[in-house]
Amino acid sequence: MKKIDEKWFKKCQEIMDFIVENKRNPSKHYIDERKKYHNWIKYNKKLLNAGKFNPERMEMYTEFLKLRDRYKRPNQWQKKFDEEN
Repeated sequence: MKKIDEKWFKKCQEIMDFIVENKRNPSKHYIDERKKYHNWIKYNKKLLNAGKFNPERMEMYTEFLKLRDRYKRPNQWQKKFDEEN
């Protein structure tokens, strides 16, 4: 495994540990979390959408997305709108 892949897997695990420990996703509003985690998530999502994502990383990234979705905050505005209609 390349050193860059090792760093990627380590970072992904670090973010997954953060989510489990804090029972929430990293916030883009807290500077520390934005620098450490949010930008990494955003960059990898961009790669995935562009079709340039490394297939070797896909399994772990899929696990990460499932974990992230589990702790995703509900959209309060949308919830209220759905209740009214």
